[in-house]
Amino acid sequence: MTSFATKTATVEDIPLIISIQERTWEPTYRSILSKEQIDYMFEKIYSPESLQKQMAEQGQQFILLCEKDQYIGFASFSEVEPGTFKLHKIYVLPEQQGNGSGSYLIGEVERYVQEQGAYRLQLNVNRHNRAKGFYEKKGFKVVREEDIPIGPYWMNDYLLEKNYG
Repeated sequence: MTSFATKTATVEDIPLIISIQERTWEPTYRSILSKEQIDYMFEKIYSPESLQKQMAEQGQQFILLCEKDQYIGFASFSEVEPGTFKLHKIYVLPEQQGNGSGSYLIGEVERYVQEQGAYRLQLNVNRHNRAKGFYEKKGFKVVREEDIPIGPYWMNDYLLEKNYG
C-alpha cells in the first residue's frame, strides 16, 4: 500500500517547488506549447521571486506531496471570493503519475478548502491537456473556455468547477 502525506510549504520550500516543476513542466506541455512559451511561462510563474510573491502577497497556499520521504508533487490554491477557491497549480512528477498520488493531492486540497467553508473549487486546464479527463473523473465540470494572455502568448483553457453541498 502506498502511503502519501502532505505538508504546508513555506518560502523555505521554494527551491523544492522549483525542482519539482523543472521535472514536470516540460513533459506536461511540450506537445501543447512551443519551447519559447514554456520557457517564458516557467520564468514568469516559477522564479523564486514570483513564487514568494504568490505566497506572501497573493494569498496562495502551497502544499507539498511526499511519499516515503521523497517530495513528488505540489499544489497551490487560494480563496478568490467568499466560498470560492481556485486551484492554481497541481503537479506530480511524471514517473509518479498514475499511482494515485494526484488523486490524493487533489483530495487534500478539497478537504482543506471545504474546511475553510468552500462551496466551489475552480481550476483552469489547457484545452489540449489530457489532465482534463482526470479532473472530470474527480467531479469537475467545464464551465467555459477562457483565452488568457501571458506576455506575448495565450493560454487556451477550460475553466472547470466542482461544487460542494
